[in-house]
Amino acid sequence: MPPRRVIGIDAGGTKLLGAVVDEGLVVHHRTHRGWRGADRRETLDVMVEAAEELRSAAPDTAAVGFGIPSLVDRATGASAWSTHLPLEGVPFREVMSERLGLPVHVDNDSNVALIAEHRHGAARGAQHAALLALGTGIGGGLLLDGRIYRGAAGFGAELGHMVTDLDGPDCLGNCPGRGCLEALASGSAIGQVAQRAARAERDSALGKQLARGGEISGALVTDLAHQGDELARDVITQVGRRLGAGLVSIVNALNPEVIVIGGGAVAAGDLLLDPARAVVEERALPPARDSVRIEGAHFGPEAGMLGAALLAFDASQS
Repeated sequence: MPPRRVIGIDAGGTKLLGAVVDEGLVVHHRTHRGWRGADRRETLDVMVEAAEELRSAAPDTAAVGFGIPSLVDRATGASAWSTHLPLEGVPFREVMSERLGLPVHVDNDSNVALIAEHRHGAARGAQHAALLALGTGIGGGLLLDGRIYRGAAGFGAELGHMVTDLDGPDCLGNCPGRGCLEALASGSAIGQVAQRAARAERDSALGKQLARGGEISGALVTDLAHQGDELARDVITQVGRRLGAGLVSIVNALNPEVIVIGGGAVAAGDLLLDPARAVVEERALPPARDSVRIEGAHFGPEAGMLGAALLAFDASQS
């Protein structure tokens, strides 16, 4: 008899990753969707289409777990607020369960990513951990005393919206803040810093990409940096140091054993993490700074997808 399977879906600010996953965390089918500027109906339709595609490939799936970039009301499964998707006020669990005809379970995308990393990845064995997911924005998750911390109503651990520069740039999406870590150190921020660098250095690879009218994305900058491009590496280093400033606050406030860096931007690896580690070493308080580990996510950008599957398994067993 094949292992029981569920669907795990991680819906980010610009893309969706989904998979059919068994109890051994083996992925049997994957799907991917992109979206930019979709309205509420389109966003929900894409999620339903992705889930139905996966279910058609594995009709025995028992439930669907969603990780969404929202402040999720744990009691109702509703999306109370989302910085990057038009999901404010959506009774998400109810809507998705009705449309899919399956049990649906939902939590914040970074919470479920941390579940995966705590049980099977970079935070395995830790009792105190934090996760930052660097993508379109920065999601945050906390593990305190071995349990995921969600706050009084499920709205806690939005570490990407720590203010690290009171007079900094406006934050992204629907966030009303300024100078949030998300605005300074996300995957989107890598692209913004690179845009400015490209305008200043027209003869560079980034400058030539700009002159051609091509997109200067965090992924492009990361690829160039891995190829040894000096300007791209400078951009990654600058953003890495900004990230480090946010990590200093996490280390000082929470004294975690490990901080896991996930999301798409973790593809930069130590080019991003080493500058962040250096800032922590320079500025965080001892002895917490001397014991904390800063690690890339074991599951990379798929941590949220796998964590959403674990959420579904947990709920179906309770």
